Amino acid sequence: MDFTFTEEQLALQDTLTRFVDKDYAFEQRRKNLAANQHMSQDTWATFAELGILALPFAEEDGGLQGTPLDTYLVMRSLAKGLILEPYISTVVLSGTFLQQHATAQQRSVLIAAIADGSARFAFAHYDAQSRYQESRIHTQAVNKAGNWILNGHKAIVVDAPVCDHWLITARTAGQENDSNGLSVFLVKADHPGITAKSYRLHDGHLAADLVIENAELPPEALIGDADTAYPAIMQALAATNAALAAEAAGLIQALNDATLEYLKTRKQFGVAIGTFQALQHRMADMAIAAEQATSMALLAAISQAGDDPQDRIIKGAAARVLLAKLSRHVGEEAVQLHGGMGVTDELVVPHYFKRVTVLNSQYGDADFHLQRYSDSLLTPQKNQDPA
Repeated sequence: MDFTFTEEQLALQDTLTRFVDKDYAFEQRRKNLAANQHMSQDTWATFAELGILALPFAEEDGGLQGTPLDTYLVMRSLAKGLILEPYISTVVLSGTFLQQHATAQQRSVLIAAIADGSARFAFAHYDAQSRYQESRIHTQAVNKAGNWILNGHKAIVVDAPVCDHWLITARTAGQENDSNGLSVFLVKADHPGITAKSYRLHDGHLAADLVIENAELPPEALIGDADTAYPAIMQALAATNAALAAEAAGLIQALNDATLEYLKTRKQFGVAIGTFQALQHRMADMAIAAEQATSMALLAAISQAGDDPQDRIIKGAAARVLLAKLSRHVGEEAVQLHGGMGVTDELVVPHYFKRVTVLNSQYGDADFHLQRYSDSLLTPQKNQDPA
């Protein structure tokens, strides 16, 4: 199979790499976090100018008709900068869902708003009781006199505090764990009846728990058709898993590059510690892990362009399982090889490791994906059909 990227893709990768190196330096990120600045409007506007906010969407919806491989390159390139802006939440997770499930009229408005940078979306799917189970939704939406009344509790809604719109999943029919009967509603972040309890994650991103008490929504808040959102949710999560795998592969490469540079410059007994054979063996293992991560992330990205919905889910889940193992191994090795410096806030390596740690628990950890891949995805259980 030919894995050669096109000239346009290589140009995109080069542009984003230069952007991260020049305009998203680690020291500036540290200063932003210290000042509780978790979202840069200028950076988001730059993303819009570069076209990466419009990249994965169809031309008729205001996008650039990009491919999952384009998203792979974006996520891998941005990984080194530890981007705080809600790119995955808005473009990949929410954007994929809207592309899959929203009506044509809704797409024409919402996708265009994502593409030009005028709107940011967080996807509030998991309830406090969900434990990664996509169909285990207790949040209820009841239709009364044409309006929808929402009640529930959403947990760990990533990037919710820095987004102006939320997509909230609620049960409009069926019983607990039914894949049928789920609907998604669009609400503004300041909508009455919804209280956001915000907090900072270990990697610097913000998240929130949403407490929803009798929030009244108009009929047009419903995205697509009622009761039928589950397949689109699963496809959005599959695309997100592939994107997170690409980011993890980029983080592994960044950890390797930083560690190799340190081993070449740090001296002990009058020589660079990179000349010690034992450390060379460990770096060789880290380099092998980077190649494995790249291969698996590419496989997940390529699968997202396929016609089989279940295969997209399986490949995304499988990538998360392997990338979790590889990224943790490389992160631990990088921290250890840096010695005491490996746990200081001034060094970028521990921040990479923090991002790896948080990333590996978002939208399902390795244990969840492994069980779902082996037990549920290959032999789907009743009421939990992934597609």
